[in-house]
Amino acid sequence: METRYEEANKVTIKSIMWNIILTIIKIFAGVIGKSNAMIADGIHSASDIISSIGVLIGSFVSSRPDDKEHNYGHEKAETLVSFILAILLIAVSITIGIQAIKSLFNLDSLQIPTILPLIIAVISIIIKEYQYRITIKVAKKINSPALKADAWHHRSDALSSIAAFVGIGGSILGFKALDPIASLIVAMFIAKVGIEILINSVNELMDVSVDDDEETQIKSIAKNTQGIRNLGKLRTRKHGAMAYIDLTICVDGKLTVTEGHDIANKLEKQIINDMEFVKGITVHVEPCNHCPGNSCFK
Repeated sequence: METRYEEANKVTIKSIMWNIILTIIKIFAGVIGKSNAMIADGIHSASDIISSIGVLIGSFVSSRPDDKEHNYGHEKAETLVSFILAILLIAVSITIGIQAIKSLFNLDSLQIPTILPLIIAVISIIIKEYQYRITIKVAKKINSPALKADAWHHRSDALSSIAAFVGIGGSILGFKALDPIASLIVAMFIAKVGIEILINSVNELMDVSVDDDEETQIKSIAKNTQGIRNLGKLRTRKHGAMAYIDLTICVDGKLTVTEGHDIANKLEKQIINDMEFVKGITVHVEPCNHCPGNSCFK
């Protein structure tokens, strides 16, 4: 857990440093270069700073050990951060969309930008795509929902910079409408990502089950565990980056309590060893003729 926290912490601090630099140069270039699109893009980068700080807090809280008030640990802090970041993404998309629509109805008031913000937009696209790639790589490695949300926030900023580039370039060439149209398209992309992350976060907060492939793996491990004749009810729930499993196994009814316990213990150890994201397992042992449900070994 400590290594996991350190990996998330390292990549997030890098993101914050890059976003501080990008926010300053974007807003400076937008003001000097007379580009509202670049100023808006700078504000978007500033929102990335806030989201990354949220990830740091979520990672820190989730890394804390179980305590009296939180017997199952604090991993859901990451899911809660993902939920907040999703709302932030949606809010940013709405803000960009509203500004774009207003600009479409006030094309005459828009100033023609200089070449400076166009250059900054290219630099921003490269940096933000780089941030997305390194962040999503670590997020997948440590299975962090908050870090995945932050990675997509970086990607949305790259898309925002692409829109700024197209809009600024179009304005320089005399097509003022390209700026707000491109911004509106990007706003929809950002909203789509935000809604997807929001749905996943809500599901995890409501104890959504692990996916079908992971359930199949659990059943396969149980099937190959000596002494288990059948598998009864299987229930799983995600807990941030981790998961908990509750299942019923059926064994020979003539076995002693100790023998049944040993079989269950062997199954628990095998699942945790093969599926690193599983934090805890509760195994209920039943004699075969009393095991509820149909066989999962068919």
